[in-house]
Amino acid sequence: MLSTFLKSGTPKKSRKKLSKKARILNLLSNGESVTWKTLRRRFDLRSPRAMVDQLREEGNMVYINDTKKGVSYRLGTPSKEIIAAGIREVDGDNEYAYSNQ
Repeated sequence: MLSTFLKSGTPKKSRKKLSKKARILNLLSNGESVTWKTLRRRFDLRSPRAMVDQLREEGNMVYINDTKKGVSYRLGTPSKEIIAAGIREVDGDNEYAYSNQ
């Protein structure tokens, strides 16, 4: 257990603070959609879209839903078509590439 001492010498328990990226990923992992405004206000982000793009680059499948109420984000699983497109991009069009037919 990690503990730090205050000036008075009494121990204070502490835990490492999660990064904004980790907290956003935890929020999206709950399965609910999160609005652009929520990310902007709650996490004090200048550009929530930039953070979403970073999460995508790390391999997380974050979907963007643009509705009349605004933009919202959710975490999901990629479709077979997305997986096939990624494999084609990496391996090219060879006979061993994934096919969903």
